[in-house]
Order: sequence, then C-alpha cells, then structure tokens
Amino acid sequence: MKLAHLTGMLAACGLIAATAGIAGAATVKVTPLGSHEGEFCAFDRAMVFEDPDGTRILYDAGRTVAGAGDARLGKIDAILVSHMHGDHVGDRHIAGASTGECGRPDVSTVVVPNTNTVNIALAKGAKIVTGSEMPSFFAAKLTELGGDPKNSQLVRFGASRKVGGVTITTVPAVHSNGINGAMIGGMLGEMLSKAGLTAYAGPPTGYVLTFSNGLVVYLSGDTGVTAEQRTVVSEQYGAKLVVMNIGDTFTTGPREAAFVINDLIKPAAVIPSHANEPATKGGEVVAGTRTATFLAAVDVPAHVPISGRTMEFGADGLCAAGC
Repeated sequence: MKLAHLTGMLAACGLIAATAGIAGAATVKVTPLGSHEGEFCAFDRAMVFEDPDGTRILYDAGRTVAGAGDARLGKIDAILVSHMHGDHVGDRHIAGASTGECGRPDVSTVVVPNTNTVNIALAKGAKIVTGSEMPSFFAAKLTELGGDPKNSQLVRFGASRKVGGVTITTVPAVHSNGINGAMIGGMLGEMLSKAGLTAYAGPPTGYVLTFSNGLVVYLSGDTGVTAEQRTVVSEQYGAKLVVMNIGDTFTTGPREAAFVINDLIKPAAVIPSHANEPATKGGEVVAGTRTATFLAAVDVPAHVPISGRTMEFGADGLCAAGC
C-alpha cells in the first residue's frame, strides 16, 4: 500500500509539473485594430491584448475602432487610455474598416463629448483603468450616460491593479494631456475651446502589464525619452516586449525610439506604434518611412502591427506565432 501510495503521489506530481509546463508555455495574443485591414496606417494606435486566461485589454481605442459595435472587439474587460488626445481616447472614429486611404482614413464619425473609449466601456461593461486625474473625468462620463462610475478605476505610478489575470501599473510619460473642450461640452467646453485652452487631466502615462504567463509588456503611450524607461520599465519590471511610439514631433522619433529599445530597456522584442504615416503597402513596409528607419535601427526583433493580424508572445517576449 505504501509503495502504491508513493507511486500515486509521484504520478500526481508529474501531472502537476506537466500542467505547469503547459501553463508556462501559454501565449499572450496581440491584435492591432487599425483603420485598414492588412496594413499599418497613419492613425493606428489600438491593440487588444488577450491573456491566456481569456482576459482582454484594449489599449488606446482611438479613431480606428469603429465604435462599440466594431466586430473585431469581441469581449473587452478593460480599456487603457495613455492620455486624453483625440487620436488616443477617440474624439471620432472610422465608420468601418478600410474606409478612406491608409494615409488619411475616413474618421468622420464624431463621438464627442462621449468619446470612443466611454462608448465602448458602456457597451462592453468594461473597466477604464487610467492614472493621474483621468479616472474622475471618465467616472463623470459614465455616470452621465447611465453607467457605473466605479468602472473608472485609478492606478497611479508605483501601484498596481489586477483585471483578471493581468496586473496593470502606470509609468511616467513625457507629453501633454489636456482635455479638449469638445469632450467636455456645454458652456465650459465652449469657453475653453474659444480661449484655445484645455482642461487639466494630470500627467500622461505609459503602462506596464504583467500577464498570467509571466510576460511583461511596456506600453509607452506618447512620450519622449525618460529615465524611468531604464530604472522602472527595465530594471524594476523587466519588460520583455515593448509597444513603442515612433511618430516624431509629437513623440519619440524612430531613432530616439531605437535608443530607448537598444540602450535603456533592452527587451526581447518590440512593436512600433503611432507612426503617423501609411507605413505599409500591401502589408509590406514602405522604404524611407519612419517605420523602415526604426526597423533598421533596433537591435531586437521588431514586429510591424498589421491590422487584423494576431501575434502571440511567450513569457520570454519572443514571438511564438503570427509575426
């Protein structure tokens, strides 16, 4: 009996070890939601991250998600907003996929003062997880539209919040973060717009996401080069995959972004974002673009966020499929 019991225990341990191995091998799915299927276009910011446990996080819905009814969204558990500019929070959006041109998508559907983010959160019952002073703005919007203000949740630099299997924290970004008067509406909104001012929303943010398979992802938001990209993103959290803005003028340019990747964070892989250009044609990177410059400058594998193409990443940050 003792030998049989021991054999059973060893078998159980083997099963547990095998199960743990399978869980460790699980991947995080990353799906860009751009304006034109099969391309990387001027307004493309939005991405859906799906944890191995099924938790789905939408990052910067912006203008290329065709509202809450966009069939590409599926279930959304949380929405992240790096800052309040229209191309990230969504002051307007495309009517449908592949409308207009890659360099100038048709974003004629106006959704202020609600914003694309709030409309999606209401329809999906999703949380909006943001830092600085943004949560109170979103809570007020949700309340006004009959939603639950508790679905607007705060996570400030140095803290974290968990949604499903995903741990979320914010990290500093260097950029502006005013709320346009059109998003406020009413007399106050009109006065701000007339004066050429925006409402205070606190500093912009980047995000660090830690998934249940162990993958750590840095989402830069709109930012310049910061010391925290080394001390916090790399040294504290050990990010293995980076989504890095390369658009220049408004954010890091392609060479500055490459410096962040090569010298400060040193991840296993990077996904360029916010290129502000028709970066591809027929799914291939166009020579002479900012995207091409960035790809040539980085020392790690760089994966172009082709709209509609799902990429999968393991805990080590390396692409396991779809790249």
